Formats: sequence, C-alpha cells, structure tokens
Amino acid sequence: VQLQASGGGLVQTGGSLKLSCAASGGTFSSYVMGWIRQAPRKERDFVASISQSGGGKYYADSVKGRFTISRDNAKNTVYLQINSPKPEDTAVYYCAAKLGGSYLSTRYDYWGQGTQVTVSS
Repeated sequence: VQLQASGGGLVQTGGSLKLSCAASGGTFSSYVMGWIRQAPRKERDFVASISQSGGGKYYADSVKGRFTISRDNAKNTVYLQINSPKPEDTAVYYCAAKLGGSYLSTRYDYWGQGTQVTVSS
C-alpha cells in the first residue's frame, strides 16, 4: 500500500491543523493506521492509531485531549486533527499502515513520506 500524507505547515499555539493521509494500492479497511512523529535529533514517537473499523482509537499521553485520529474507509484516508498545538509538537509527521500488532508501537509495515508540522509560540 502507498501512503501520501499532506496538510502540514506552520501553526501557532492555540491554533489547529488537520493532517490527511491518502492510501492506494491495498485494501485500506484491512489496515491499522497510525501517525508517528519525529522531531529533530530525536527518535520516532507514537502519536495515535486507529483500528480497521475506526472503533478503536489510541493516543500517546502527550497528545490526549488535543489530537483526534479518524478514518474514512470509503475515501481510503486517515486524518489527524491537531488542536491546541504546542511547540513541542513540532516534528515530521508520518502516517503508517499495518495489518496487526500493537496499537501503541511505532512498528509499521508501510510508511508515507511525512509532512512537517511547525508550531510557533
């Protein structure tokens, strides 16, 4: 499956941003989808994941209450709504897909190219 992330950019604290990730070449509804981020000089960190049906959603503690993951299986797209961003949310955000495994890990089978999110205070 091929993944194409978009929607990143510069946002101020208190603002909002919505990332999108369009999938192609596979059966989208078969995949757990996730968002992983990597800040400069840091390892990749789990942000959020969503089950195949969308009924299960999982978040890193650092983003709970501010970020919302969702998916539209008819459009083969997963989203990440970012509200009340903080400067520490600045990172490259990757969408990723896998058929199974832990919802809280950064281990995925397929990765998009990443989209930069920069939060200014």
